Amino acid sequence: MDGYIQATLTKAEKGGAHPAELAALRRRLEQLDEPRAGLLPGSELEPLRDVTDLEQLPEPPAEQAREILDRLVVVKLNGGLGTSMGLTGPKSLLEVKPGTSFLDVVAQQVLAVRRQYGVRLPLLLMNSVITRGPSLAVLDRYDELREQDTPRDFLQGREPKLRADDRQPVEWPAEPELEWCPPGHGDLYTALAATGTLDRLLDAGLRWCFVSNSDNLGATVDVRIAAWIAAHEIPFAMEAVRGTAADRKGGHLARHDGRVVVRETAQVPEGDDSFGDVERWRYYNTNNLWIDLRALHDLQAADPAAPALPLIVNRKTVDPKDPSSTPVIQLETAMGAAIGSIPGAQPVLVPRTRFAPVKTTDDLLVVRSDAYELTDDGRMVPTYDGPGPVVTLDPEHYKLMPGFEKRFPAGPPSLRGATRLVVEGDVTFGANVVVTGEAAVTGPRHIDDGATL
Repeated sequence: MDGYIQATLTKAEKGGAHPAELAALRRRLEQLDEPRAGLLPGSELEPLRDVTDLEQLPEPPAEQAREILDRLVVVKLNGGLGTSMGLTGPKSLLEVKPGTSFLDVVAQQVLAVRRQYGVRLPLLLMNSVITRGPSLAVLDRYDELREQDTPRDFLQGREPKLRADDRQPVEWPAEPELEWCPPGHGDLYTALAATGTLDRLLDAGLRWCFVSNSDNLGATVDVRIAAWIAAHEIPFAMEAVRGTAADRKGGHLARHDGRVVVRETAQVPEGDDSFGDVERWRYYNTNNLWIDLRALHDLQAADPAAPALPLIVNRKTVDPKDPSSTPVIQLETAMGAAIGSIPGAQPVLVPRTRFAPVKTTDDLLVVRSDAYELTDDGRMVPTYDGPGPVVTLDPEHYKLMPGFEKRFPAGPPSLRGATRLVVEGDVTFGANVVVTGEAAVTGPRHIDDGATL
């Protein structure tokens, strides 16, 4: 065994890694030794033709819906800090509407389904050490969520960062915690097992989980998908959307050796320009996943590192805030890639309203504006007609939240009648500004109260 593999596994074990985590880490380290492992040339892929369409799935009878939903748990990935937006705390605590955070909306969504169908429908967060306390404090405000009889959260794993030059575990005595990193959201499966959460869910009579990112407020429980996976005993289902030009950098679905796979940018060989062809690769991953917990348990009984996921190599510096610090590589996986390794896994085509993640302040401005209305049951309902507004804000001034908030002191402009807003330079918006159609603004400038762009 290569020395760095043993050194990394030893450090992880001393750091408290569970046997399942060690097995998954060993697989990633071995994949690192195969530079072409996980690469998917476009010439070896076939486009998907026929995908089950959510709109064609029937609504189950009320009693059947109740029985299925009573055995479902909602899982939200909640380990992110939103550092790319200048945040230091959980991204899910960012306000999406006045006084209401992403996590508040998630809570409202889950409680609304509970009340509608009379089911338990637990909410389960995959937290990091930093997000755990503040996020559970938000859920504590909701009596029904505070008192559920299944776990409210479990912690994502961690693994050593590797030096980029010799792949040995990096040492950083000035701040030892920076020697570790999360293994990407593909860690979901290992973390469920390693924390004992999977066994606890099964012991409680839960059979399926619906997983999505906490910043995707379109990812609500849809009983039609739940009934479909239950009726057909589908072990894993991925919600997919029809690709647009905006999805060129996202993971697309294709068929490879008879299996459905997701191809991410990291899996495209150098010189392969087929990735951005959204007409050829029609369907794109939303990271909304439906998983049969019993099937996952059986997979992991045969292979503790299951499901097998392709490796993603992320190159950074050991201190992400210091570009001059030691270059490192982080070994990651993506949870959606499990569609390629779980027999019987299937995609399902869903409308884009189920895929509206907030990754940038551009996205946040649209969601905070009147282009979306938040209903009492936690649904973010579009108020616009057509494809909806597209916002591009100058990254120098708006990328980080402090600068963003400073330039919209009276709140976002009206965007429900807008198709595009482009802001270049330093522009501050007054109150009750209305954007209609396409608008471009160049700063430095202050937009007066009540102005129409």
